[in-house]
Amino acid sequence: MLWVKAFHILAMTSWMAGIFYLPRIFVHYVEGAEAGQDVSRLAIMAGKLYGFMSLMALFTLGLGFWLWLGYGFSGAWLHAKLLFVGLLIGYHFWCFSYLKKLRAGTLDNSGRYFRYFNELPLMIFIPILILVVVKPFY
Repeated sequence: MLWVKAFHILAMTSWMAGIFYLPRIFVHYVEGAEAGQDVSRLAIMAGKLYGFMSLMALFTLGLGFWLWLGYGFSGAWLHAKLLFVGLLIGYHFWCFSYLKKLRAGTLDNSGRYFRYFNELPLMIFIPILILVVVKPFY
């Protein structure tokens, strides 16, 4: 099970890298478009990054399910963690809605908005990390 845990952490780290970077692409896209710059390359990058992070999300969730089967579904910390994982999945799909708008040329939020939007996954990830490492309640 340690190999499964190691690959789960690797996939999760890759997913989180995408979750943290995609909104930054949105910032650069919006601000670049406002400045009259060619932002077509950013649209391509955003699409490829979303595909990569979606694959890593699937690996993360699949390996997490495998760990659940191996270790069991016990402890209130795990229930709380899964709540935050659900929020992270929701954020992932929220990013997809912005990606669709970007592709359609209707991404109309400001760069400042996406800078704040970029902070949300950190606010979700911190409790996940604390719950997994500290296990504050069983």
